[in-house]
Amino acid sequence: MQKGNISVQTENIFPIIKKFLYSDQEIFLRELVSNAVDATSKLKAMALKGDFKGELGDLTIDILLDKEAKTLTIRDQGIGMSEEEVMKYLNQVAFSSASDFLEKYKDDVNIIGHFGLGFYSAFMVADKVEVQTRSCNPDKNAVTWICAGNPEYEIGESAKENRGTDIILHIGEDSTEFLEEARIEALLNKYCKFLPFPVRFGTKKDYVSEGSGEDTKEVEVDNIINEVAPAWRKLPADLTDEDYKAFYNELYRFSPAPLFWIHLNIDFPFNLTGILYFPKLQNGLEAQRNKIQLYSNQVYVTDDVKEIVPEFLMLLHGVIDSPDIPLNVSRSYLQSDSNVRKITGYITKKVADRLHELYKKEKESFESKWQDLGVFVKYGMLSDEKFYEKAIKFALLEDVNGNFTPVEAYKEKVKDAQTDKHGKVVFLYTNQPKDHDSFIKAATQRGYDVLKFDTVIDNHFLQHLEQKLKDITFVRVDSDTVDNLVQKDDVAESVLSEKDQDKVKGYFEKVVSEKQGTSVQLKPLSPDDDPVVITRPEFMRRMKEMQALQGGGMDFPDSLQVVVNTNHPLVSGKLLRAKSDERRTEIAEYLYNLALLNQQMLRGPELTSFIQNSLEMLSK
Repeated sequence: MQKGNISVQTENIFPIIKKFLYSDQEIFLRELVSNAVDATSKLKAMALKGDFKGELGDLTIDILLDKEAKTLTIRDQGIGMSEEEVMKYLNQVAFSSASDFLEKYKDDVNIIGHFGLGFYSAFMVADKVEVQTRSCNPDKNAVTWICAGNPEYEIGESAKENRGTDIILHIGEDSTEFLEEARIEALLNKYCKFLPFPVRFGTKKDYVSEGSGEDTKEVEVDNIINEVAPAWRKLPADLTDEDYKAFYNELYRFSPAPLFWIHLNIDFPFNLTGILYFPKLQNGLEAQRNKIQLYSNQVYVTDDVKEIVPEFLMLLHGVIDSPDIPLNVSRSYLQSDSNVRKITGYITKKVADRLHELYKKEKESFESKWQDLGVFVKYGMLSDEKFYEKAIKFALLEDVNGNFTPVEAYKEKVKDAQTDKHGKVVFLYTNQPKDHDSFIKAATQRGYDVLKFDTVIDNHFLQHLEQKLKDITFVRVDSDTVDNLVQKDDVAESVLSEKDQDKVKGYFEKVVSEKQGTSVQLKPLSPDDDPVVITRPEFMRRMKEMQALQGGGMDFPDSLQVVVNTNHPLVSGKLLRAKSDERRTEIAEYLYNLALLNQQMLRGPELTSFIQNSLEMLSK
């Protein structure tokens, strides 16, 4: 048996591999199984070219665990290696056989192993690595290669009879977790679930029917880890809706069925396949992230795809598979280049086109899903200009009655009735339909339309639309009295004289004198409107909300306007006809508290006092 030194730049390569090269120790299994897939793919490609004349036979990759011997073996029946190839590929770190093979068979096979260092990940968990390999070339002898985690190795003849390679890891004392069956099976399910050749990990129990009866018997069957032809590698025409849903359930067990999906399939100018699902968002956005899995030729790489998938689409679920995405040596991190940017642009366009298609062809279904879809679309319009340009055609605005209208069509719908004195179309909205019920009714009774904007992203979205469209303005329905929002030809007159108006204003100013940031206005509204309405100036309220979202900054006061309806009978009649200033002040305070109660702003001792006063009034 010969001895020699592995050709590396430094004798410290093994400590570097063990501690720094790979982001996670468990990656070794993915790397070694991927190499086994490469070897099998190469053999299949050679057979297609006629360069391999023998029988392909069973191409299953076996993972063998021997806890007693403290070994883990990865066995393939692929191309194998001769002694010369072992010397070339195992003894020269960072010199990958894949690059040579790709040049010759680039039109026939996809090779996973772009990195010669993949094999050396074995030394993260093994004190000694033994390779038993036999080339598919019948003229070559079987070879044994042994290395104990340092630049020294042994190489010699092997007794191996079958074509292919066994990588035998002698697991180190600090890595005994990888001698546990459950741990290995979990890793295989994570990294090898969709490899293109069967991966077998021992056997498992199954039950088969006996005869025509209902009796079953227990049998041992091969434990095949993976699905060799996953849904994303098939043509959309060959898949039914149930196939897509079943695949989603395989990826995300116990999750609600997705809203719909997009099948990606492109081979120029880059290769990309995959399926992206729109999930039901349910309770929160953050919990939905990191659900897109990246594969390279069916080998799992990562679920951190922020370099490929636009930020607003990180809420999607599913799979992306591309051999053209550049990865670093451990395949764990993506490297930005022109291909990545092209892929990102393609995914964005594909999602936008699919959403537009659904809106045009399945309008009712699209509207029924808008509560979930709206978050994706609005987020995308905020963060991606190209997506905005497409999405403005199908981004829907929902009114309080559940009607949906695209943005431009909605503007046309309301502009005649809701244009202000500056020529801007006023989009009235509520973010709290229940709390704003009286304001909504006051608006709708006058023929105005009120939109519902009640998601976490809406505050940003409406401001973005204002900036983009220029000729619209959003006003929350409680920001002013509705008659003050639009340009009206007929302006109501107050039934009160100027002297009486001054008196009324004085009583209310007395009531709110200690309320910082609160002002009193008199307006001649309809007698059917509330006697007192509390509004918040739109600009100041938005500034305060933005400050709260950002967690600091300037302390904006809570500016309130107490709008007194001088045409309401309780103001023009009961209040002014009261026998004493004390009684008039009591009525003003009571009406003010009613308005606070209507705005969910009467709390604590003030609410308790108001209830007691109300009971006393009713008992008189």
